[in-house]
Amino acid sequence: LMAKDNVGSPKIHQLDLRRRRLTHILAVIGLCVLFYILGAWQNNTTPSLTADSGLATKVGCESVRPQSNASSSLPSDATLDFNAHHQQSVDERSMVIEQFPPCDLNLSEYTPCQDRTRGRRFARAMLVYRERHCPKKDETIRCLIPAPPKYKTPFKWPQSRDYAWFDNIPHRELSIEKAVQNWIQVEGNRFRFPGGGTMFPRGADAYIDDINDLISLTDGNIRTAIDTGCGVASWGAYLLKRDIVTMSFAPRDTHEAQVQFALERGVPAVIGVMATQRLPYPARAFDMAHCSRCLIPWQAHDGLYLIEVDRVLRPGGYWILSGPPVNWKKHYRGWERTQEDLKKEQDSIEEVTKRLCWKKLTEKDDLAIWQKPINHVECIESRRIYKTPHVCKNDNADAAWCDITYILLEMDRILRPEGTVIIRDVVDVLTKVKAITDGMRWKSQIMDHESGPFNPEKILVAVKTYWTAEPSEKQ
Repeated sequence: LMAKDNVGSPKIHQLDLRRRRLTHILAVIGLCVLFYILGAWQNNTTPSLTADSGLATKVGCESVRPQSNASSSLPSDATLDFNAHHQQSVDERSMVIEQFPPCDLNLSEYTPCQDRTRGRRFARAMLVYRERHCPKKDETIRCLIPAPPKYKTPFKWPQSRDYAWFDNIPHRELSIEKAVQNWIQVEGNRFRFPGGGTMFPRGADAYIDDINDLISLTDGNIRTAIDTGCGVASWGAYLLKRDIVTMSFAPRDTHEAQVQFALERGVPAVIGVMATQRLPYPARAFDMAHCSRCLIPWQAHDGLYLIEVDRVLRPGGYWILSGPPVNWKKHYRGWERTQEDLKKEQDSIEEVTKRLCWKKLTEKDDLAIWQKPINHVECIESRRIYKTPHVCKNDNADAAWCDITYILLEMDRILRPEGTVIIRDVVDVLTKVKAITDGMRWKSQIMDHESGPFNPEKILVAVKTYWTAEPSEKQ
């Protein structure tokens, strides 16, 4: 006889567990089938919203009439509406479009705050007369600056680094004045930029190679640079291929602004001078500063200009100096200066850099390089920084705010024909901007924010149309 299993036998417990597990599986399958049927039934039934039901009115939706089964599904060629829908009412009477006329041809190179006639009213000491002196509100012009006759679309980069159309900058004076230094040459209907300079007769590329032999320009630590007294900005132009972006600046000459050639080449540049106003850049903005025979008296005014360079340099940044007084024992005859004068200037610069706690890394041939320390809090006492002339007289950031009309007119002035403007703001501001640009020969359109139409911030994209001054106009 076979023995019967006891009630507490393990086999009985295993059978109970299998039955319970099977029951759970069947229950889950049943629920899934039930939910699938309910979902399919709900998709096949469309709620009817009629005007008298009141539901559409309560939720602020448009009334939807029931459609037949043949048209209940969306057609395959249905189009989506990507236009921005601004539902806020705009007072058309307050949005009168002002049509801005073109300025005279003699204003084609007008720079509002760099007017030579206005500059003559100011002192020549410390080059105050070459600083920015902006017109008063009643002196501002309300017209569109024309491009020169026969203006052509600039060459594409990198060809624009070496060439620019003569009709875009019709000035030969610089090519004659700087012929020996090989800055710029006129070849037919175009300018050619050989890349030469006062202190780099072998070209800017070879000059940069000399700097790279002293400090590394290719390891990624130097990304931004500032070039003081840049000329036509060949140094900054050739640094671009080494992934270093350079902001070049130089004062306006007696005949034209040198930086105009730099901008036509596609190199960042601005009219500026080291004088009594500090540079328009925030502190710690650049990894490297450069001066190649820039003729700035670095040792003058208790080292004020080097203190300003220290301000815009990042901790660990470099200052590169070539030209007077570096290597004065070799060049003093060519510079037509005495050895005593040049030695005194170099000693004064060395003294200022010591007060700044800069470390002189090297002086080789025509190059001298200093490095700003990572932390020079210890130098506050030796610099006597609180006795330095206070450059910024107004710390109110709102003091620079201007009428939006003059901002747009200034943007139009510096923008090339067929240039693009992108403005991001709330829709009410962009509506006012568009009303102004419609009278400025711009084509513009307001579009939704990239996150979708429900974002209150919108984007205005505008293109300045191509137009130039008439050649018959008197200059």
